[in-house]
Amino acid sequence: MSEMQTLVYDLDSRLYPPRPIVGVGGLIFNGDKILLGLRGKDPGKGKWSIPGGAVAVGETLEEALKREIYEEVGIPVEVKDIVAVLDRIIKDENDNIAYHYILIDFLCIPVDHSIPRPGSDLVDCRYFSIEEIDRYNLTRGTASIAKQVFNYLTGKSSIIPVYNPDQASNVFSSLRP
Repeated sequence: MSEMQTLVYDLDSRLYPPRPIVGVGGLIFNGDKILLGLRGKDPGKGKWSIPGGAVAVGETLEEALKREIYEEVGIPVEVKDIVAVLDRIIKDENDNIAYHYILIDFLCIPVDHSIPRPGSDLVDCRYFSIEEIDRYNLTRGTASIAKQVFNYLTGKSSIIPVYNPDQASNVFSSLRP
C-alpha cells in the first residue's frame, strides 16, 4: 500500500475487514446432485456457491450454519461432519485485501423434503448434477470440494478433504476415517 492510501475499516462491513471473518457452508446432496446458490452480492456475485454465511458473535458453528442455510435456501438441515477448511483472501486492484474469510464447510442432511428457494443473499438456488457442475460459473474451489465429498459418500474414495492451503492446485490434505 502506498503512503497516500489509507484504508478505513468498518467493523460491521465485510469489505476491507480489520480481521478475517469466519464463515460456514453446507454441502447438501440429493442423490447425485448438490444444492448450490447463485450469489447476489459480492464477493462472488453472479457465481454459484455452497450455501452458507458468516458466524455471528455468540453463535456456535452449528447454529450459524443452520441459520444461514435456512436464510439462504429455506430448508432445515442436520449438521454432520466438517469436510473442508479453507482460506479465501480476495484482493482489490491496488493489492489491498478486500475480503478475507476463513471458511468451514460441513456435510448437511435436509431434515425434511422442503423445496429449496432463494432468500437473503441469493438470487437463485437449485440442485446440480455432480458430473455437470464444471459447466457453471462457480466460486473458486466449489467443484473440487463437491466432487471430493461426493466421491467419499459414494465409496469412490476413502479420503475426506479437510484443509486446502494450496489454492492454485486445490490439493487437499486428507483424514482417513
